Amino acid sequence: MTTTRTARAFHLSTRPTGFPTPGLFTLTESPVPDPAPGQALVENLYLSVDPYHREEMDGGWELGAPLEGRALGRVTASRDPGLAEGDLVFHRQGWRTHALVTAGTHGTRRLPSYEGVPLTAHLSILGGTGLTAYAALTHTLELRPGQDLFVSAAAGGVGTAVGRIARLLGAGRIIGSAGSAAKVTRLTEELGFDAAFDYHDGPVADLLAKAAPDGIDAAVDNVGGAHLEGVIAAMRDFGRIAWVGAIAQYHSAHTPPPAPRNLFDVVGKSLRLEGVLVRNHLDAQGELDELLVPHLRSGRIAPDVTVVDGFERTVDGFLGMLRGENTGKMLIRTGA
Repeated sequence: MTTTRTARAFHLSTRPTGFPTPGLFTLTESPVPDPAPGQALVENLYLSVDPYHREEMDGGWELGAPLEGRALGRVTASRDPGLAEGDLVFHRQGWRTHALVTAGTHGTRRLPSYEGVPLTAHLSILGGTGLTAYAALTHTLELRPGQDLFVSAAAGGVGTAVGRIARLLGAGRIIGSAGSAAKVTRLTEELGFDAAFDYHDGPVADLLAKAAPDGIDAAVDNVGGAHLEGVIAAMRDFGRIAWVGAIAQYHSAHTPPPAPRNLFDVVGKSLRLEGVLVRNHLDAQGELDELLVPHLRSGRIAPDVTVVDGFERTVDGFLGMLRGENTGKMLIRTGA
């Protein structure tokens, strides 16, 4: 039986202009639904709030309807033969306390029980965040031992996962950018980065050149804009860039920043610049689990997460993530 008979969900009521505000969201309540044949009722335990949600606010999300987002929950009632009561489930009906799901549709899947692995790992380093990092490093960059790597927004969810996984893959020097001195310190003292800088301290190209005077072989860029320009400048010949996100323009969709001024250096240096969408690499989930689960169990690595307690604080956590208040993946613990 579910622990409560009231379901709550956040809806988007108005499109944002610039940085989002709490008033754009509406919290709704309704009776907890009963599963129909082929469905299971999931009570959510953790919700993921992600940078791409900012883009969804501009048109991807329907107004006045429950929002989309990665979530982790427990089956409380089931009429789906693929899901049993008590199963731990990953699905994409976040921003709500309860969801009706069907195994195998819209990314819904029963999660394995990995003894000794924190639940938060399934929405961070073992989830879409970690899979993005793994795909960028292994499939896009084909990172080889000893190669030097730069990671932008390195203290965020994807950035910390990239650092963890790159170290396991035998990367050479790993350099990161972050948005505060405290995050820079954490990158170098706790997360295994060899060098890091606060991008507020000057032009990114200059800061990266100082941190990597001999250049870099590969980069995972989560920012775009000046960061991408700096990456191109720092690249050695035949370098590779995995472009994951464009945080620099999420709040200025109608006036995007100009393209990097040195974009033609991609040709001059014979670079490869490729976009990364995690949905194109879902078949690599088994590879990721095989690599990481032993290290999560041993304690060699841990999920890098910032957890906000309380479903009612979901919007607070989302806006805090956009302001860079998290280190690692920002998650909401619903209180279920």
